[in-house]
Amino acid sequence: QVQLVESGGGLVQAGGSLRLSCVSSGRTFSTDAMGWFRQAPGKEREFVAAIGWPGGNTNYKDAVRGRFTISRDNSKNTVYLQMNSLKLEDTAIYYCAADDHGLGSPLEVKYDVWGQGTQVTVVS
Repeated sequence: QVQLVESGGGLVQAGGSLRLSCVSSGRTFSTDAMGWFRQAPGKEREFVAAIGWPGGNTNYKDAVRGRFTISRDNSKNTVYLQMNSLKLEDTAIYYCAADDHGLGSPLEVKYDVWGQGTQVTVVS
């Protein structure tokens, strides 16, 4: 059974940083594309960033490009989301997801496995 487990969320002041981690198990991680999505209170879930396979191509939501960095360590079956210069509007539950087609798409429908999410709260 494929499982994704996120960690690293928390409370941070605006302008601060957090690094989210997502560990995959139950499937060959290195051939999955991995994505990060988020859902703010009262809003629909939205794409944040993705990293593909095999080239490790990355894709970002415009609002986070230059502040967030997605990366992966295939030896640890882990994908990371480094979040810098956090803003109040980054407050959300962050979910990682896996896509066995390896494309790193921004479309939720492409992802077949989802984690439970980790809360990120940015305060002033």
